[in-house]
Amino acid sequence: MPLAPSLRTLVCATSLLILQACGGGGGGDTAPAPAPPPPSPSSGSQPSDPMAAVTVNDPGSALPAHWQTGVFAQIFVRSYQDSDGDGQGDLKGLRSRLPYLKSLGVSGLWLMPVTNSQDHDHGYAVTDYRGIERDYGSLADFDALVAEAHRLGIGIVMDYVMNHSAADHALFQSSKASRTSPYRDWYVWKDSLPGGWNIYGKNPWYTLATTTGAYFAGFWDQMPDWNLRTPAVVAYHHDSLRFWLNRGVDGFRFDATANLVENGPQAWEAQPENLPLMRDVRTVLDAYHQRFMVCEAPPAVDANNAACGSAFAFGHQQQVIAAARGEAWAVQASASYFPTGQASTKSTLLSNHDTFAGPRPWDQLAGNVAQYKLAAATYLLQPGTPFIYYGEEIGMSRGNIDGDVQLRVPMSWTGDTARAGFTTGTPFRARSANVATNNVAAQENDPNSLLNHYRAMISLRHALPSIARGTYDNPTVNGLVYTFQRTLGDERTVIAINYGTTAATASASGLPATAVLEREFPAGAADAAADAYGNASFTLPPQSVSVFVVGS
Repeated sequence: MPLAPSLRTLVCATSLLILQACGGGGGGDTAPAPAPPPPSPSSGSQPSDPMAAVTVNDPGSALPAHWQTGVFAQIFVRSYQDSDGDGQGDLKGLRSRLPYLKSLGVSGLWLMPVTNSQDHDHGYAVTDYRGIERDYGSLADFDALVAEAHRLGIGIVMDYVMNHSAADHALFQSSKASRTSPYRDWYVWKDSLPGGWNIYGKNPWYTLATTTGAYFAGFWDQMPDWNLRTPAVVAYHHDSLRFWLNRGVDGFRFDATANLVENGPQAWEAQPENLPLMRDVRTVLDAYHQRFMVCEAPPAVDANNAACGSAFAFGHQQQVIAAARGEAWAVQASASYFPTGQASTKSTLLSNHDTFAGPRPWDQLAGNVAQYKLAAATYLLQPGTPFIYYGEEIGMSRGNIDGDVQLRVPMSWTGDTARAGFTTGTPFRARSANVATNNVAAQENDPNSLLNHYRAMISLRHALPSIARGTYDNPTVNGLVYTFQRTLGDERTVIAINYGTTAATASASGLPATAVLEREFPAGAADAAADAYGNASFTLPPQSVSVFVVGS
């Protein structure tokens, strides 16, 4: 639903600091420079009309088949690599680090929001769904990143915020201006302030100095919720998704999909209306070749996994971390998480950018590298699509600051405690507390480093399709020893993990009689064999991982 010319003029006038000429720019703490003339759509600059309808124009996919079943890296662009010395990461900086990500073995990148935002930090307060955050660069920079990633066989997945916009978004400015605004029902309003609500410890309804009623904002008063019961709002988001898909984006991570629709103070999360909304989004992506989507819905993982095609397996990460610490209950819980005889489309993780998902693994495991390697091996070899949070692969710790930002500090490329190899200027935020020891430069050439352990686990997924996309079979737990199999076609892999601090015997059953178990990891260790009944046993060193391929 494009803006009528008269309303476009009104919206642009009321939000000039947010959307330069309703066509881009980032907004910020100071007034932006005057907007340039609207560019042509193919110029690679900011779009001229963020409300235009968009039809399907699939550029196809440059990625290999099954790229979605590889390993993803979650990237906070602002904290990854600065290219211009302003102390903030940007798209050119990320592009310069693609060879490193390729060497890690990832098949895709989830970029936390890179669109224009009001917050100019995490990016979830979106002011323009079709423009690039000014601190990060331009659409041309984004297109160059996508092209180079595709050349390296890496997909680009954007974070998309369908639940809410920024309060500075031009459409919310119009919506709040008058009860008769044509965009009033694009957001959730009540004539007066409702009572009885409590979301995350506060009333999610907010009144304005004017008499235009109360609006709903479940997360923050500066992020009002879209009214997704209004068809034009849904159409607007579908058009914005197609805008990026037409540019070659390979998919989306959808924020807060359990919060899309509210039905009252006791029914504001995981409502049934959320699921058809996400199924319709899935249909938008299905009009394009090889596109991927994953949804964030901690209270409704299974339902969203079915609707979206993938959802983050929240809760599983806590089991994996506790298992790595040697807690028997967690070994059993982690082993039982996935249904047997099936492949899984869920997306797995150890942590991410939100504190509700847990601290960084280094901090959870108190710097115990042996336990850390077990946690990494567990979720990288189990079913699902793993997402590595940037810096996880080198054991980055939190920054010495409070709140979620402690998880979003600059990437530790070197041991320079002042700049971390992240910038030539002054970093916008405190560095990781262990930057001096846990950095890429220190681990790159150490065969026993955490970084090279991650590379080894990911390379197993590349070498053995049964690990990347096979079924999950015959899980067995005996104390702190966990054995399971992955099967795809004629390929069967046996994986055994000893979380204990003493050597132990692992067993595997259901194998072909007298089959040879050919060692894949660690290199140089002995093979094993099944007996005439298809049972095999072998010794596992303390806190170790063994991977075998079942031969004839």
